[in-house]
Amino acid sequence: MNTIDKARELNALPLSGCLDRQWIRQLLADRELIFSDTRVFVAHEHLESMAAFAAAMERIVALPSWRDAVLKDAGETARHPSAAHGVFFGYDFHIDGDGPKLIEINTNAGGGPLNVKLLKAQLGDRGGMANAEVIEQGIIAMFRSEWLATGHAGSPGLIAIVDDDPAGQYLNPDFEICRLLLERNGLSAVICDAARLQFVDGELRCDGRRVDIVYNRLTDFLLDAPEHAALRSAWLADAVVVTPNPNNYALYADKRHMVLLCDAAWLAAIGVNAADRELVAAVVPRTERVMAANAEDIRARRKQLFFKPATGYGSKATYRGQSVTTRVLAEIMAGDYVAQTLVPPPTRVVEVDGTATELKFDLRCYAYRGKVLLTTTRVWQGQTTNFRTKGGGFTPVVAV
Repeated sequence: MNTIDKARELNALPLSGCLDRQWIRQLLADRELIFSDTRVFVAHEHLESMAAFAAAMERIVALPSWRDAVLKDAGETARHPSAAHGVFFGYDFHIDGDGPKLIEINTNAGGGPLNVKLLKAQLGDRGGMANAEVIEQGIIAMFRSEWLATGHAGSPGLIAIVDDDPAGQYLNPDFEICRLLLERNGLSAVICDAARLQFVDGELRCDGRRVDIVYNRLTDFLLDAPEHAALRSAWLADAVVVTPNPNNYALYADKRHMVLLCDAAWLAAIGVNAADRELVAAVVPRTERVMAANAEDIRARRKQLFFKPATGYGSKATYRGQSVTTRVLAEIMAGDYVAQTLVPPPTRVVEVDGTATELKFDLRCYAYRGKVLLTTTRVWQGQTTNFRTKGGGFTPVVAV
């Protein structure tokens, strides 16, 4: 039996009882659905393919013609150049019979620090503790690298982990773990509501303290919202290192880029090498813009498609074509959407209340500068990923 078949066989078996529930209760209080009491087994070949794609994207994005194409119609904040690469990129995949398929690229992927803790808790007896400590040092190195890459020396002062109403966010424990990790490694950090930021005398401040780095968790990717005016001004004035930032988003995460990645001839014309073109063709499902010119064709094929807003995030306003209503389909046709060939998520049998239950899962590679730091999975039930499924949540990957 090859390793891919072994992974499929293992993912059909229930596995529970390996996670310390008391530890979850103490750390997460009312967020017990954030972790799943299971593991997901993935073939080495698939992990290598996903890591290779993340590395290939770095080479593609570095090409002047790619940057010119994706920034041509971008707004002021997106075009503002940045030497900061962006921490915690997330490459999200489903796996089908042909291997991993890219679902989307996120430049503000949540859950990295949480999953390091999960790795320690679930796999500490199988090397998880040592691996987690290596990953933690990789996280610290990311922030230090962002500071140095932007022309600064020494170490940054205050790092602000910024979101709208961070205390009310479901992934708030992720912020807390990140803050503690930074502080344990000699970096000052604070969790800050974006509304508390002020741009005064050329400095970005949080509660009167100067901020050197913003770890940006906002889903206002281009900083267009009025409540983010202070951060926008500081970003455009190069008064603070913002990571990830609007330029990172515009280069990597706009879902219209998937259309470009599906154009092999254009990729060849801008200088993408043959090996990277072959990898992209294998990993990226066919993706197309939804426009008046192809509306009838898309209507006819809608059951084989998944619709996403071009600049959306998470599962906001995403629809599986098979279940989309006539009214919603009309809204999709009138909006700025892409249609991606449907790649159903793989499934994992999880024991829920003593009953073997089939749940879906995806794979997320957390990466920095094209190098994967950590791969995890999200387990759920329903149309899109969520943290509302009993038996679902983040869970570690075991390579086989």
